Amino acid sequence: MKKSTLLFLGGFIPATLLAQTNTGKPFEAYTQTIPGTQVSFKMQAIQGGEFLMGSPSTEKSRNSNEGPQKKVTLAPFFIGTHEVTFDAYDVYADEEKDKSPLPDGMTRPSPPYIDLTLGMGKSGGFPANSMSQYGALMYCRWLYEKTGIFYRLPTEAEWEYACRAGASTPYNFGNDSAALGDYAWYKANSGNVYHKVGQKKPNAWGLYDMLGNVAEWTMDQYDEQYFTKVDANNPVLKATTKTPRTIKGGHFQDDARSLRSAARLKSDINWNRRDPQIPKSKWWNADSPFIGFRLVSPKDQPTKEEAQQFFEDAINKFIGAR
Repeated sequence: MKKSTLLFLGGFIPATLLAQTNTGKPFEAYTQTIPGTQVSFKMQAIQGGEFLMGSPSTEKSRNSNEGPQKKVTLAPFFIGTHEVTFDAYDVYADEEKDKSPLPDGMTRPSPPYIDLTLGMGKSGGFPANSMSQYGALMYCRWLYEKTGIFYRLPTEAEWEYACRAGASTPYNFGNDSAALGDYAWYKANSGNVYHKVGQKKPNAWGLYDMLGNVAEWTMDQYDEQYFTKVDANNPVLKATTKTPRTIKGGHFQDDARSLRSAARLKSDINWNRRDPQIPKSKWWNADSPFIGFRLVSPKDQPTKEEAQQFFEDAINKFIGAR
């Protein structure tokens, strides 16, 4: 298997590599400041390992697309302690907030034709929402150019591993959904709006809003038979069509069963059906204020050439696939 596949998609890396990143820095949580701004975000270090992905047949409210459970192995990676906020996303989206020229071949998101903030505004820690997976990936590419650190979306397996934080129960805090309000914004307590990140309790690995608030894009192609098709040592289902893609975590309009760690949501092309533009925006989905994303960065960083190839492959497939 090619080295670049392992780096980008979370494949197996021996435990002997856990102590240091390939930059020589300790493998530990860090804060990333976006150059030229005072905007920052935190990344948590997640040790690699094995876990049982999906839900058991006995789990209450289980869906058939959550199994059969499969033991998978993941390499160590960093993941955002919070969902990407509008404060961070708009440094890229709003040219007034980033005066530096974009790299060749990059553009900024076209302005959305409607207010995507549910009237709540953008500053102060609200999660960025309504962007397509293309918009999320382009942000990752821009951030790599700004920081020199490779960021991408998590794979479905990485997301679930980080969410569970060692738990095998339906929720990362246990079995009883009665405690969900302590950890998540969802249908019962959200008031039908998303909320600022980090207001609820984190999971055992210090990650906030893994359940609820806004659901989160992953890299994977959505497939009902994911667990029979994915490789246990390189757990990602590579994209072969533009839609659907897998989304995890549940959101502020969902009930408790959709916030279980194993729950899976597939993207829907109808989320952009009200867009009156011709052609419709590739950046925004007008009818998905409940979708956002979280960043991942592999512990073992790719070379510049490998990173550029990843973005070219991932983004071109998103635009060109039919």
